[in-house]
Amino acid sequence: MLFEHINILWLLILTLPLFYLAIKIKSPLETIFSKDILKKISTNAKGFSQRVRAILMVISLALLIIALSRPQLDNGEIKVKGQSKSLVVAIDISKSMFLKDLYPNRFEFAKAKFKKLLDNLKETKVALLGFSDRAFLIAPLTSDYSSLRYLTDHLRADYLNQKGTSIMQVLNSANDLMKKKEKKALLIFTDGGDKRDFSKEIDYAKSHNIKVFVYATATAKGALIRDNRGNMVRLKLNRAIKDLALKSGGAYMEYSLNGSDMKELARVVESKLTATKTKEETIKNRVELFYYPAILALVTLFMALFSLPDRERNIAKERV
Repeated sequence: MLFEHINILWLLILTLPLFYLAIKIKSPLETIFSKDILKKISTNAKGFSQRVRAILMVISLALLIIALSRPQLDNGEIKVKGQSKSLVVAIDISKSMFLKDLYPNRFEFAKAKFKKLLDNLKETKVALLGFSDRAFLIAPLTSDYSSLRYLTDHLRADYLNQKGTSIMQVLNSANDLMKKKEKKALLIFTDGGDKRDFSKEIDYAKSHNIKVFVYATATAKGALIRDNRGNMVRLKLNRAIKDLALKSGGAYMEYSLNGSDMKELARVVESKLTATKTKEETIKNRVELFYYPAILALVTLFMALFSLPDRERNIAKERV
């Protein structure tokens, strides 16, 4: 057996004088009655004496120190060759994404779908971008999906310039994040913006080996919005962005109210990603034992606190 934090065990020395003091503790009754008389009047007493409770407290402290030192069983070492895939996800936060043809709006719908996607990804590092007329980094490549969910929940767009939708900005940012990788993958949650010709974006994606996946978050019917001139216009799904997805070697999927669509999207994305081999790592195969002394510490502490003596009550009965 070994200890992860062996230096903590030095604290056990401090428990020795405490243990000595606990043994020497005398109850108030021991100063009044002799041992023979005390033995007679406390025959029916229940619970632990103050001395025993003090000893149990010291034992509980010692067990807690042992638990904090993290005792372990060493079962040798394991060599592991890891593989990981990388994916950059970009969520459109332009003004049109706050239309309500999808509930509660396109933006919140996209956020919910992204979190559902994380439930279906395996061994894939994910980076998160937000974009409108420019792109900004929310999270670098990470396998910490819990943090990604938290950041997504707290992603707001009311403090950003939301005019326009620049897919080229997203491509540039994705390329920078994955510049050391031969093949790159980008998933965009967007309503497509208002651009009709994505030839420049397609050329950029091909020249930089970026496979673009698009999940469309808008309906064909669209929704009304007031333009800069005060006129009401209807913004619909821009299917022109489909060319960028298909011609770059990615995939295109339109919104669905079915929760299984993210499972299918995850399968498609990961099937087209190339796993990157990481260096061989040696992992120590150890079994944690800290919970045994921790449990014993709680048990002894409970015994010390709640096994209260009722010796005084018995003395009162004898006097009556």
